[in-house]
Order: sequence, then C-alpha cells, then structure tokens
Amino acid sequence: MSTYIELLFDVTFYVAAPFWALMIFAPGWSVTRRIIGSPLIVLPPLVVFVLVMGPDLGAFLAAVSRPTLDGVQALVSSPEGTAAIWAQVIAWDLFIGRWMYLDSRERRIHPLVMAPVLLVTILISPLGLPAYFALRLPLTRRRDQAAADTAGRTTAVAG
Repeated sequence: MSTYIELLFDVTFYVAAPFWALMIFAPGWSVTRRIIGSPLIVLPPLVVFVLVMGPDLGAFLAAVSRPTLDGVQALVSSPEGTAAIWAQVIAWDLFIGRWMYLDSRERRIHPLVMAPVLLVTILISPLGLPAYFALRLPLTRRRDQAAADTAGRTTAVAG
C-alpha cells in the first residue's frame, strides 16, 4: 500500500505540470487559452485525491468534520493524509494559477511579467496570489484612469 501511495504522491504534480507549462511557456497559443479556459483542468490532481482518500474515507471525514489540532496532525502525518493534502494543494494551486492566467490575459499583462508570478504560485501559492494582486493593482488603476480620460474626451467632443 505504501508504494501505491508514494506513486500517487509522485504522480500528483506531474498530472498538473502540463497545464502550468502551457500557461508559462505558451501563454498566447490559442490551444492554451482553450485548455486553461476549462475549470476541469483541476480534475487530474483531484482524481489522485479521491484515489488516496477513498480507502480511508471514514478517517478523513472524522478528521475534517470535527477538526482538532491533534486529529488533523494525525491525519496529515500518515502517508495517505500527506498524499491527499498534497493532491488538494496541487489542485488548489492550479485553480488559482488558472484564474491568474485568465485574468492577466484579459488585463493584457505581458507573459514575461506573469511567468515568474506563476512560478512562485506553483511553489508557494500563498505568496503567488498576493504577488499577483500587487502586480495588477497599479495596472488596474492605470486602465481605469485611461477609461475615464477617454470617456471625458468623448463627452467633450459630443458636447
């Protein structure tokens, strides 16, 4: 069983890696936009999660339905718990990365600017998401200001 869990743990990142590669190395490719546009890209790591969690569903449900520090620690310290949490983290990171990719394309943030942010998100998503918010804040303000300036000019010409 342990070898099976180790295999699933190892596979988890590799089932998500192609999606990250598309977002980072081929962000402008129409196929990338079509694939990443689907929220279903998070299913591969979630399938791993179910495969790991399924045999011990009762233990997982007990640990998360009435969480205690000791209970969650016991869950996470088991190979099955660690592999399940890892699959959940990979799926969540991919979901966040997908949103950032789509949002950055809409905001026309250059892919060379986004690549390091996406890499940080792969490695440490709790830092990648705020980094993206910090990056997009000044861009959003500039876009809003440009839209206001254009609207002001349109109103002046019409009047």
